[in-house]
Amino acid sequence: MTDFLQNGVITTLHNLTHRPVGELEAELRAFARRRPMSLILPSLYSELTGPALPRIIQELAQVEYLAEIVVGLDQADEAQYRHARDFFSALPQRVHILWNDGPRLRALDAELTECDLAPRNPGKGRNVWYCIGFVLALGRSQCIGLHDCDIITYDRQLLARLFYPVANPASDLRFCKGYYARVSDAGRLSGRVTRLFVTPLLRALRVILGSNDYIEFLDSFRYPLAGEFAMRTDVASQIRIPDDWGLEVGVLSEVYRNLSKRQICQVDIADNYDHKHQELSVQDRGAGLARMSQEIAKAIYRKLATEGVVLSDGFFRTLKATYFRSALDMLVQYGHDAAINGLKMDCHAEELAIESFAQSVILAGETFLANPLEVPFIPNWNRVTAAIPDFPGRLVTAVATDSREAGAAGTAQVDPLMTSRIVEMGAG
Repeated sequence: MTDFLQNGVITTLHNLTHRPVGELEAELRAFARRRPMSLILPSLYSELTGPALPRIIQELAQVEYLAEIVVGLDQADEAQYRHARDFFSALPQRVHILWNDGPRLRALDAELTECDLAPRNPGKGRNVWYCIGFVLALGRSQCIGLHDCDIITYDRQLLARLFYPVANPASDLRFCKGYYARVSDAGRLSGRVTRLFVTPLLRALRVILGSNDYIEFLDSFRYPLAGEFAMRTDVASQIRIPDDWGLEVGVLSEVYRNLSKRQICQVDIADNYDHKHQELSVQDRGAGLARMSQEIAKAIYRKLATEGVVLSDGFFRTLKATYFRSALDMLVQYGHDAAINGLKMDCHAEELAIESFAQSVILAGETFLANPLEVPFIPNWNRVTAAIPDFPGRLVTAVATDSREAGAAGTAQVDPLMTSRIVEMGAG
């Protein structure tokens, strides 16, 4: 059983009683009448044949409170898109699939590129951004939730607990981040980037900078890199997100800028969580956890710069040394935690990871100093509709046309009145 400690600047919602999922879902069905909910699933086509997504579909098929499910499908040709339509047809909810590699969505992306409004890099951030835009364009939901498609330990209680804080009409919470423990099937502590990089990096920054609201905010999250979060749709329309592997930290940075801390929470959504694991990739720093850690560090540095923190070569050298000491100290703590729980810990592999992450601290700093004016965030959807008022309606039309031509059952249909409202709101 988890603790009940509130030890940060945001609200923490614990799992104190392991409340039956049926009770939560009964309340969520009632909430949905006031605050309809949409779920976004950013998916690679390859995940359709993996061990996690079929289980996720079985669990979601039992969820009755969702207004719709929006799937962002990446790396799929036409035959694979058709297969995806069949695969997701097992869901009883209204399902929309964004075929991101299809000609219609590619053409819309090219149009945004000409206006300097499109995501610059392929990947999860781009996928999520278009899915958010699609949900906003449909205009049916007041809450948006998102989780990954590679969660091996998925249970629908995860989704219920994630939506509950922002869907509850009696709550003023507007953004909710999931957290959980990470233990692999092999009996090892997982979550290396959070355990060995992000948390000790934040602690090192607190040593160097002293009191800093932004760092204290990030450090309040028990799992800042969790890919599971829910928010009100008005929040989704305002935030900008990165299109690189700094997505999760970037979203938190935007939430920090746009919301009051009393409107933000984190919730315990699973006793244990496991998904596919990235390689450390020490030799190729353009891939794996090496790249991920660098992009996360850059996201933090950019935000610190906007907060008035002066960054320099000397600052990053000091930060590397402070981080390294902090990470090694935390490694000892994790060792004690693993021992009492009967878990394995390869201290040599953990120290190799720390050494690699220490390099990320410096390399991310060098990249930042070389191009401090880089704009890493995709524009928010309010800006897109201001620049191209009819774009959301055409996005809905493109997705519906792809579905219709694929001959799939239960596809999204275009509502002319809804599209008209979208155009009017964009023009306003």
